[in-house]
Amino acid sequence: MKDPKYGTMKKKVIFYDSDKRYADLKIRLEHDGLSQPKFFRGLLTGYLSRDPDILNYIDKLKSASRVSKKRIKEDRELIKKGEEKLDTFSLGSGEIESIFDILEKENPNL
Repeated sequence: MKDPKYGTMKKKVIFYDSDKRYADLKIRLEHDGLSQPKFFRGLLTGYLSRDPDILNYIDKLKSASRVSKKRIKEDRELIKKGEEKLDTFSLGSGEIESIFDILEKENPNL
């Protein structure tokens, strides 16, 4: 039996918080006209795509978690270098996905 293609399976992300914060979240989402899934998927997309606005907030979270400023700066520099490499090689997400498809065809056991 063949495994489903990577990236097509649904996964549930769960975490717990207080009832007060949950109620506040629901009120804010209603006020802003957002559903809970749209909100969390939007944040996740911004985080994974390294949206600068989201990353600025993540840096604040890191600072609050006592991650050193040096480490935060190094992380930002690595992200910048990675983006420059993608630009240099003109690799968009479609091209990167194609590369993984080609590699998978050549090495089906991976």
